[in-house]
Amino acid sequence: MGKPSLEDVIQLYRELIEAWNKRNSVGMSELFLDGGEMIGYDGSQINGKKEIFSHLEPIFANHPTAAYVYKVKSIKLLSNETALLRAIAGMVPDGKDELNPALNAHQTLLALKTNGTWRIELFQNTPAQFHGRPDLVQRMTDELRKQLFE
Repeated sequence: MGKPSLEDVIQLYRELIEAWNKRNSVGMSELFLDGGEMIGYDGSQINGKKEIFSHLEPIFANHPTAAYVYKVKSIKLLSNETALLRAIAGMVPDGKDELNPALNAHQTLLALKTNGTWRIELFQNTPAQFHGRPDLVQRMTDELRKQLFE
């Protein structure tokens, strides 16, 4: 049995972001393990696939959520069945075509491989506000802006 492909974990993250961007609460929640956890941008902690769906459904139904633009910064295997992915993300508000730097974030995904399939154990979305360091906000925004054109 060979080393697991990190591309599979990147694909899992990509599917998570695509589900958010499509406002697909079913698709997004199905990527989590039954007991998986999500820590939202506002600090909300949501536990379990069913609760994640229940949390996302009214958000997508009632709010024109911004779309994510992202860049995977690192990924590493912690074991053959565990991987840690880190990314930066920005958001383009609905109806706009430019990033809102105030919504930049660091994202962390912990994935577990069970029965041959990678699923999310933990996804955390942390604001990247860099208080008092506007140069870091600008640097992150510039890096993410390049993703808009790829």
